[in-house]
Amino acid sequence: MSAPSSPPLAQTRKARPGIEWAAERLFRPLAQRLIPPFAERGVNPAYLVLFHTALGLYAAHSIRRGGRLTPALLLQVKTVLDNLDGQLARATGQTTETGRYLDTEMDLVVNAALNVALVGRWGLPLTLLQSLILTVDYLWERDYRAARGEEFRAAPAQNTDNPHLLAALKAVYAAYFVPQEKLLGAVFERRLNAHAGPTPTQTQRVAYTPQPITGLAANLGLSTQLLALGACLLLGKPRLYAASLPVQAAVLLGVQLWREGRVERTTERGV
Repeated sequence: MSAPSSPPLAQTRKARPGIEWAAERLFRPLAQRLIPPFAERGVNPAYLVLFHTALGLYAAHSIRRGGRLTPALLLQVKTVLDNLDGQLARATGQTTETGRYLDTEMDLVVNAALNVALVGRWGLPLTLLQSLILTVDYLWERDYRAARGEEFRAAPAQNTDNPHLLAALKAVYAAYFVPQEKLLGAVFERRLNAHAGPTPTQTQRVAYTPQPITGLAANLGLSTQLLALGACLLLGKPRLYAASLPVQAAVLLGVQLWREGRVERTTERGV
């Protein structure tokens, strides 16, 4: 496998309508610098996923022991590598379906460990809330692209997945993530129908999925979440991060009401 000498960021980043500031301005440029040496050594992106998962779990262990600086720094290194695995896969043509599921599910494992370390037994329901916030980001981007006839996710470059591993990862995804996607997707569709009628037009769907909402949701993404947690750790107030999650959910609820109003105004104008 030949290594790209210096692939441009546009080639390796996942194109999205909403830009996550922390990822685009901080973590992805740092990850970009690591692509050539990792590609030269033929590093499998899946191994990076497992490595940064281990870093995240050790950070959670350190938080439970009262650590501040060490877990804060580990989480930022973890985030750089979390950005690197996808960029490396796209730069070297190693994207796979297994890699997508593995990355998502290992992030969930780390998130659960971190939240439990922060607030004990309440960490699991807090992880569910965090997952719902991240699922809103996923759904709003999906719906944005569907309303405009755009491709949501490009097909993997490789189809060399181990069928047993892939089946296991899909089963986990179906058990945890798919119910969230179906529930929130159904709620969003019902709210659209309540303001646009049972058969919304493309214009109404575009009004319901404006680009600013994808940007706001993207900036509640995982890179931002872990950057915020690191900042709270350095301030000596790690539970401040946990308290921010209900606030984030409330912000998304307000944005949902705002976009419903956009559809209603579009419908009233008869556009």
